[in-house]
Amino acid sequence: MKTLAPTGIALATALLAIAGCGGGNSAGAAAHGGAAIVSAKHVAGTGTVLVDASGAALYAPDEETGGHVLCVGACTSIWKPLTLASGTPAGPGRLGVRSRPDGTRQVTAGGRPLYRFARDDAGAVTGNGVADAFGSRHFTWHVVTAKGAPATSTAGGGGGGSSSGGGSSSGGGAGSYGGY
Repeated sequence: MKTLAPTGIALATALLAIAGCGGGNSAGAAAHGGAAIVSAKHVAGTGTVLVDASGAALYAPDEETGGHVLCVGACTSIWKPLTLASGTPAGPGRLGVRSRPDGTRQVTAGGRPLYRFARDDAGAVTGNGVADAFGSRHFTWHVVTAKGAPATSTAGGGGGGSSSGGGSSSGGGAGSYGGY
């Protein structure tokens, strides 16, 4: 299991500032009539995974079973919820929508809320198997396969180190990651 190392307050502050520039939790919302576009893409070393409209891999944490949304506050500065304003998500598998605590609508696959990893470029899978914590919430993240199930292998991942998370699920703190 990979974990990510904390690197400092300045870095965490910069991450939060950058995350705020993209419109908050609406990262991943498509401009195509309000429907988030999800597709399947083969990523070398990982297999066929779900991706958003920009080609970024989509992840789900082990802890959000049954559609429960636990990644809130500082967690969403690293793990960007795939949201849409209205409509039904289009794409492969059993896609749906779940309401987040902040009222936004998050796309789900097989009932599991979907997220983008801030460290991924389009076509890359670097967050598979990452473990982190925000406040008292601990997460283990897996890329979602084209069948809608989380991958259990860490074959496509990068990163390393360890994580204390340091963040707060109420949004008062920030987890920081090595390599940013």
